[in-house]
Amino acid sequence: MLVYPSSIDLSSGTLRYLTTRLRARRREIGTRWRRLPVGRQALLALAHLRCGDTYARLAAGFGIGVATVYRYIREVIDLLAAVAPTLTEAMKTVRAKAFVILDGTLLPIDRIAADTPYYSGKHKRHGMNIQVLTDPFGRLLWASPALPGSTHDLTAARRHGIIDALFEADVKCWADKAYQGAGPPVRVPFRGRRLERWKRRHNSTHAEIRCLGEQAMATLKGWRLLRKLRCSTNRITDIVKTVVVLHHAST
Repeated sequence: MLVYPSSIDLSSGTLRYLTTRLRARRREIGTRWRRLPVGRQALLALAHLRCGDTYARLAAGFGIGVATVYRYIREVIDLLAAVAPTLTEAMKTVRAKAFVILDGTLLPIDRIAADTPYYSGKHKRHGMNIQVLTDPFGRLLWASPALPGSTHDLTAARRHGIIDALFEADVKCWADKAYQGAGPPVRVPFRGRRLERWKRRHNSTHAEIRCLGEQAMATLKGWRLLRKLRCSTNRITDIVKTVVVLHHAST
């Protein structure tokens, strides 16, 4: 197996944050010896999450077994997912914003055609539905738990309690046509092909505001592991939470 040096497009602050978390975790459980020091374990996990490197490649690069790589990454994901912000906690930040942007995205997974619940008719592929809240500048505030890809965006938003939370917080929200019927907190564009001029102007202004939310989607997809998930669908929610925590730590 050939090994070569590579790089990760993350700041050293992200590595320090994760290293500090892992060091505290090892003290808490009384770890006496590991194959990798805490800084190397943090680097290994970041390489997997940010670059999408496989367990086999990481095992060869770090000189440890594949099973050890799996345990180290699993430990990091469980550790960070536990401290990810909940919707209630995110709403405390949202209340200070002029408005928020709500959007949904599909995280592709490797499922076969028989797995109907995970197939998105909109995207024509299998995946998991994620709902995202961003501030007026498109900065990621919160990401929802993952639901099967066949779930409609409005259904997902209601199931996660996003619509009710926005109503209780009295916060305005911009969203696309998929959220028609969400209620007063959510502003959506007019539907139809032959719209009056003022409605077309409204839709154009609405699109200029809402498109900033795509920056949050790009932030998520910047973590290459989320571009094609090959793990159990039960683990995807924790992976997304981990990415959100690391993103906030790096900003």
